[in-house]
Amino acid sequence: MLSDTIAAVSTAVGEGGIAIIRVSGPGSITQVASLFRSRIPLTEAESHTVHYGHIISPDNGEIMEEVLVTVMRAPRSFTTEDVVEISTHGGVISVRRVMDVLLQQQIRLAEPGEFTKRAFLGGRIDLSQAEAVIDLIRSKSDRAFSVALKQVGGSLSQRIGNLRQSLLELLAHIEVNIDYPEHDVELLTAEYVKDKSCEIMEGIDKLLKTATQGKILREGITTAIIGRPNVGKSSLLNALARENKAIVTDIPGTTRDVIEEFVTINNIPLKLLDTAGIRETMDVVEKIGVERSKAAVSEADLILLVLNASEPLHEDELTLMEQIHGRQVLCIMNKMDLPSKLDKGVLFQYFDESAIVPMSVLEEEGLDRLEEAISELFFGGKLESGDLTYVSNVRHIALLKKAHKSLQDAYEAAEQLIPIDMIQIDVRLAWEQLGEIVGDTAADSLLDQIFSQFCLGK
Repeated sequence: MLSDTIAAVSTAVGEGGIAIIRVSGPGSITQVASLFRSRIPLTEAESHTVHYGHIISPDNGEIMEEVLVTVMRAPRSFTTEDVVEISTHGGVISVRRVMDVLLQQQIRLAEPGEFTKRAFLGGRIDLSQAEAVIDLIRSKSDRAFSVALKQVGGSLSQRIGNLRQSLLELLAHIEVNIDYPEHDVELLTAEYVKDKSCEIMEGIDKLLKTATQGKILREGITTAIIGRPNVGKSSLLNALARENKAIVTDIPGTTRDVIEEFVTINNIPLKLLDTAGIRETMDVVEKIGVERSKAAVSEADLILLVLNASEPLHEDELTLMEQIHGRQVLCIMNKMDLPSKLDKGVLFQYFDESAIVPMSVLEEEGLDRLEEAISELFFGGKLESGDLTYVSNVRHIALLKKAHKSLQDAYEAAEQLIPIDMIQIDVRLAWEQLGEIVGDTAADSLLDQIFSQFCLGK
């Protein structure tokens, strides 16, 4: 248990109905009680009760703010410490006045993520659950929120715990063989190592199977909308965003920079990048926009190539199709409400029929087909079953792969009848790598790095 008391604003800065200031630590109740006037002294309040009163100035007893104060006594709180939450009027001045008098006491301003870090250090949650709190806050779709909520509840932790328990059983068997070789046969131990390694690797494979989908749900699909000027790129972005985010005109070169917008399609978050029309130009500013467009294309997970179906294919478009060939691309034949002049046969040289989406953005026709095509491309038409534990964190994915590699090394060593004490090294390494996911074997520097990503007050 930490010895100091911390405080921070836990709600967004600005005007609102209420603002909440969270105080946690061994002195939280007594320190707030010295500033709070109500019918019942705060030090006598039962846990998980709410009290009406006023925050007063420690200097002259002047009323600073009208508040509701919630008391949560250790260990029945988020941090497992005594916690007090002060609900003030939602305004910058009211929050500042209360924070000022709190920090005049033996209370310091919390660091980013320090409340969640204390919950981790107090044993209430493990590291994977703590990281899921970030995902919960940053979720951009209902499905991403549900995935994060399951991880906060410990679904991933339980799976990792089961794998580590199997590794402990394997390590115990190896230890017996090393300490009492006369009671075992090394050949039988090698077979046991192989069987157990395969079993645990299968468990890791099941988790890694969800990694691609989980990462997409967590981070979104970076999607570049590209094409020549005036083919309907900005109109497509506006249609997908369901509002006018980009300026649309008949003048070529209107979009001169990359415009970003997050949207959710079929519960899949997309980070849309509306790019400047890619063409040869002498305009200095437009030329910079074209270069930024090309950079966006190189970083994109998905490319939406927009073509004007009412015009023949331009040489620039053929060049563009050559450059993006082999990438994750959906080809959008826009302006299908006009007579078609585009040779669709040429498109089949570059794209499968399923990747070609006829649309009329102006008439709002074909949007459903585009959404289905994106879902099909990345999820085979649907997400995995709802009860599945998704692995969405890049750090977790990397550690699972490392643990799998360590077990593969142990399997191969057992197959070659390498001395069992050498095999033990790889098995223990896998156990430690999985432990780093939940925080059992994580270094302090890693913890500091992870919790520094949190917002202040969480």
